[in-house]
Amino acid sequence: MYLRFAPSPNGRLHLGHAFSALENARIADELGATLLLRMEDIDTARCTPKFERAILDELAWLGVTWTPPLQRQSERFGAYREAIESLQRMGVIYPCFATRADIASAIDAQPGGGTAWPRDPDGAPIYPGLHKGMPEDEAAARIAAGEPHNLRLDMAAALRRVGCDRVSWSESGAGPDSETGIIQASPAIWGDAVLIRKDTPASYHLSCVVDDGFQEITDIVRGHDLFHATALHRLLQTLLDLPEPRYHHHRLIPDQDGRKLSKSSGSTGLAELRAAGKTAQDVRAILGY
Repeated sequence: MYLRFAPSPNGRLHLGHAFSALENARIADELGATLLLRMEDIDTARCTPKFERAILDELAWLGVTWTPPLQRQSERFGAYREAIESLQRMGVIYPCFATRADIASAIDAQPGGGTAWPRDPDGAPIYPGLHKGMPEDEAAARIAAGEPHNLRLDMAAALRRVGCDRVSWSESGAGPDSETGIIQASPAIWGDAVLIRKDTPASYHLSCVVDDGFQEITDIVRGHDLFHATALHRLLQTLLDLPEPRYHHHRLIPDQDGRKLSKSSGSTGLAELRAAGKTAQDVRAILGY
């Protein structure tokens, strides 16, 4: 059995990261499983070796141990391309040349405007399908001309491919509505999600699914802000014939205003807490460990 902690080295760890790392370590120990470490450094402009070294130092200070080798997404771009090519052969991928302004304009022009338009679980408007029916020769010509574009999942075609409109997974944690057990959900809540962005070789959704399969992850432990994303991930796993992991979505650690922590919240950063004289034991106690 394998678990993974997968931070992005685009900043220092905060208390939320520390809690997730400790949860992964705890559950791995309970299961007698191996804990792996993955750097989700697909954004090469913002992710740096300096932040990676800092994360490794902070995990060691916190007392979280993991089994080598360290995997970096920046070394896996070829695998993401292979996955996309497989999805393209299935006919469930199409190019989208629309800019954010194009999409916003199309939505605003609908009856009721943008306020009435459906949104995905992250709050982003569902893609209105501007280029979904573009003839293949036109799309190929625009790509050959170097026009920037994303690659989107054709949700309707993907669901036809798997033969159902719902997916399921085993949940031992708790989602936003305290859902546990066997969860059933519709990936369609995400619309035609972007799988490859014009400025990155893969989206989070595609890269984490491909890497979880590659690392043979059996149990995924992560925050419940990703609970709804699991429906999309399970669809991609099914399409790509990848194993189905078990899931455990844990609670989030809020800031003093009750909001989700971010790397910009310096007061909750492990580096700042250490500089203020807090010990690893102090941090563990704050998090209930």
